Amino acid sequence: MEWLTDHKLPVGKTAKHVFDWFKENASGFFDMLSALMQALIDGILWLLQTPPPLVIVALFCALTWVTQRKWQMVLLVLAGFLYILNQGYWKPTMESLTLVLSACVVCMAVGVPIGIAAAHRPRLYMAMQPVLDLMQTLPTFVYLIPAIVFFGIGMVPGLISTVIFVLPAPIRLTHLGVSTTPQALLEAARAFGATPRQVLWKVELPYALPQIMAGLNQTIMLSLSMVVIAALVGANGLGVPVVRALNSVNTALGFEAGMIIVVVAIILDRMLRMGGKK
Repeated sequence: MEWLTDHKLPVGKTAKHVFDWFKENASGFFDMLSALMQALIDGILWLLQTPPPLVIVALFCALTWVTQRKWQMVLLVLAGFLYILNQGYWKPTMESLTLVLSACVVCMAVGVPIGIAAAHRPRLYMAMQPVLDLMQTLPTFVYLIPAIVFFGIGMVPGLISTVIFVLPAPIRLTHLGVSTTPQALLEAARAFGATPRQVLWKVELPYALPQIMAGLNQTIMLSLSMVVIAALVGANGLGVPVVRALNSVNTALGFEAGMIIVVVAIILDRMLRMGGKK
């Protein structure tokens, strides 16, 4: 079998040449993208850290009531945030929420339009499927290498690697919602003289809203799963104590930080779960 290994395909070398070319010829684009992502991160972080913690807790509880209309959910969110305050993880939690919310803004702003376009163009979606599969199945640690090469160390490479990993979810779910709109609804709208834009905004998007909201929920959950990995490239947040606990084999610290991540995931999931509002 040596003849086969002696003539292996140059996958790694090709990838290195591609990254080197982008680094040399597209440095201005990456600098601009880094500045935009850093501005988004700084803005959200300022909004979450400037007010007193109890004000942020009250805002999240109010948002939960608006979306769910259940006082049990509000009490659950309140108890979760009080637990975070009790454990002394408020600042890392806000930093992780900043990464999650930034990823949501980018992924939904990019993923929903792409999903709509793919739903209207089946050939486009067929061409996109291998790329989406690659983005979701490639080990997440691999994303960190080009992220470090192009963006250095900090929150920005953590955000970029998170977006690459999470983006297929809103694309696929938006495509599913729009493409499964019943033909009877579409034909009725066109029969009444609706333009393609009106069909999109008044028929397809309202029908696809549950799937789009499911995409938002998945975006948040998948982004939260990346906080530990993002910590390896210098991103602040709840991943930092987990990595520190792993390096020092500190069971107590690891369990504390891990429980905070679980609590944050439960809070966000209950806040955005569809079907709660009556």
